[in-house]
Amino acid sequence: MSETNNTFEFKAEAKQLLDLMIHSVYSHKEIFLRELISNASDALDKLRFESLTNETLRSLAEDLHIRLSADPKARTLSVVDNGIGMSRDDMLAYLGTIAKSGTRDYLRLIQEAKEKVGSPDLIGQFGVGFYSSFMVADKVTVVSRKAGETQAWQWESVGDGRFTITEASRDRQGTTVTLHLKPEDKEDEEAQDFTAEWVIREIVRKYSDFVAYPIKMQTERTEHERDADGKVKEGTEPKTVIEDQTLNSMKAIWTRPEKEVTEEEYKEFYKHISHDWTEPMKHIVYRAEGAMNDFRSLLFLPSKAPHDLFFPEGSRGIHLYVKRVFIMSDCKELIPEYLRFVRGVVDSDDLSLNISREILQQNRQIQGIRKSIIKKVLDTLRTMLQEQKDKYLDFWKEFGRVVKEGLFKEPGDRDRIFEVTLLPSTNHATELTTLEEYVGRMKSEQKDIYYLTGESRQILEQSPHLEAFRDKGYEVLLLSDPVDEVWVPFTMEYKGKRFQNIGKGQVNLGSDDEKKKKEEALKEKQDSCKSLFEFMKTHLSEHVKEVRLSSRLTSSPACLVSEVNDMSPQLEQLLRASGKDTPHTKRILELNPTHPILDKMQAIHKIDASDARLREYTDLLFGQAILAEGGKPPEPAKLSKQISELMMKAIG
Repeated sequence: MSETNNTFEFKAEAKQLLDLMIHSVYSHKEIFLRELISNASDALDKLRFESLTNETLRSLAEDLHIRLSADPKARTLSVVDNGIGMSRDDMLAYLGTIAKSGTRDYLRLIQEAKEKVGSPDLIGQFGVGFYSSFMVADKVTVVSRKAGETQAWQWESVGDGRFTITEASRDRQGTTVTLHLKPEDKEDEEAQDFTAEWVIREIVRKYSDFVAYPIKMQTERTEHERDADGKVKEGTEPKTVIEDQTLNSMKAIWTRPEKEVTEEEYKEFYKHISHDWTEPMKHIVYRAEGAMNDFRSLLFLPSKAPHDLFFPEGSRGIHLYVKRVFIMSDCKELIPEYLRFVRGVVDSDDLSLNISREILQQNRQIQGIRKSIIKKVLDTLRTMLQEQKDKYLDFWKEFGRVVKEGLFKEPGDRDRIFEVTLLPSTNHATELTTLEEYVGRMKSEQKDIYYLTGESRQILEQSPHLEAFRDKGYEVLLLSDPVDEVWVPFTMEYKGKRFQNIGKGQVNLGSDDEKKKKEEALKEKQDSCKSLFEFMKTHLSEHVKEVRLSSRLTSSPACLVSEVNDMSPQLEQLLRASGKDTPHTKRILELNPTHPILDKMQAIHKIDASDARLREYTDLLFGQAILAEGGKPPEPAKLSKQISELMMKAIG
């Protein structure tokens, strides 16, 4: 460091580092005011803490506040506090070295006193926030007087790698940071006038609403003299009224005991942070304390799903604060995708942040907070399911599809997610079931959890695949959400019970003796119909890879099934809709061995294997099987014509 007539050079890489920080570290210029208010709040904390053990400072720690003052004509904005202040050496140490945090050193010095009187609520452990001022100012002036001293000092720089420190005067302890703002850029549509009252109000509301000290500003308004009826009196001149206003609410309600906060306050706070004017379904107050994770959180479950719930860039809704100072919204690191509907605030006391204060480091603290939040939310959902079933059903209707995403995206959370998952089944026409309840109702010989996927519950309930299961009293899950096509194959099992899609592979129900007898009977009839099935397979070669007898049909003549490892038609459709080039998977046409249509076709085939009716009936069976599962036949017009012709023959 060189010194000539109180002129100094910055430590570190001076102007190059300052330029890099100004133009690259912060993504929004308005951040500068958040940083200056944070530093001011820090200074107030320090004075308040020092006054606990230093009687000479006790009288100074009264009416602690931050004041903002703007001069549009001079284009200046000042941030004033009556906190601990800085000496000349402090200015050299903390304003003369980029990325050196006075707060961090201060924390180290007071560590020994922590157990005696408690630590102050410090927020400025980041080191470079002050220099963000140069994003909007071409000169910054700092006048400060340290508490307990009489001499004040002025620090000044134009951000060119140099600064000056000279003697100054100040009535009392504290610091005034004055920004000489750059000229307005008329061509920049996003440019803000940081001397405008409404701009300042909005920035404070957005970033510093919950700072513990009042942020004050003198505001002007015009008043007219009015009569008893409230009308402006004729001939009177308007007068300008100047008054002090507090810009921040200081209502960090997540730091207050839950019993001291009314339900109405929680609802209003939810609306404030979420921009959702409907009332939340539930709020969750949570405080975690520990060596690695010390944080508070106030979370909300919305009543209605947001419009962007399934948008790739949809918001997550968790606001991150550090010591009540806003850091970022939409903090994706703190909440998994499958809980992206949760809204609220997480306020960390000691969370590590990077230089910009906007991008979280991927460290154990963050992961610890994330795990705690996930556990708390899922525990809350489980309690709702157990104690407020109707309320939980409303929640599941809005967000169930999203929660089920966690079953394959977050394997570590799967057991807890299973506890709160509700699914429709053949057990009840309208009610939903948990997997635990399903397993509790399983037959003694049942080894698998049976399910069927499709476009809707209504279609699934009419599926021919269910016939044998209904006849024998086996419960089947009816899964119609698109996400069901993904999570079930991915999870494979629940508590040792494997999931089995009854629309895939072979099905054989009953006791071991019943299964053996059925297999033998099917094999015998399969052999007798071998020639007919070969004919049908050849005729439908573009659509099916096999024709065989079914053990799952009891009344319908035919159905379509897939091989165990093949994609379902619904999954194929989903992939194509998302732009994936997915090849068509041929399926298996299964025929009911006891249905009279099969016997009639077999009889016709024996007499004349080239009979035209065989091709027509094969098409009709295939089309009927597709329609039964809610699908679309490959040639709807042709199928419609064949049905009409068949009806005409039957009539006449």
